[in-house]
Amino acid sequence: MTLSLTFCRAQEARQLALATSAPLENSRRVAAVAAVAWAKEADTAERSDARKLRNAALKQRAMNLRTEQDRLMSENPDRGFA
Repeated sequence: MTLSLTFCRAQEARQLALATSAPLENSRRVAAVAAVAWAKEADTAERSDARKLRNAALKQRAMNLRTEQDRLMSENPDRGFA
C-alpha cells in the first residue's frame, strides 16, 4: 500500500507538534525522529505520484501515436476524418 503525500505531510506536522509540546525529553526526541521519517516518506510519495503522472502521459502519447499510425496505414484514406 502506498501512502499519499497529504497523509505523510499531515503525520509529519503532527509529529513536529508533538516534538515541541511533549513534556518528556525522550518523547520529544522520538517525535522529532518520527517527523523526519514522515518527511522522507512524503518525499517518496511525491516522487511516486510524479512517476505515475509521467507514465500516464507517456502511455497516452503512445496511444495517440498508435491511433495515428493505424489511420495512416488504412486502405481507406478518409478513415478517421468522417
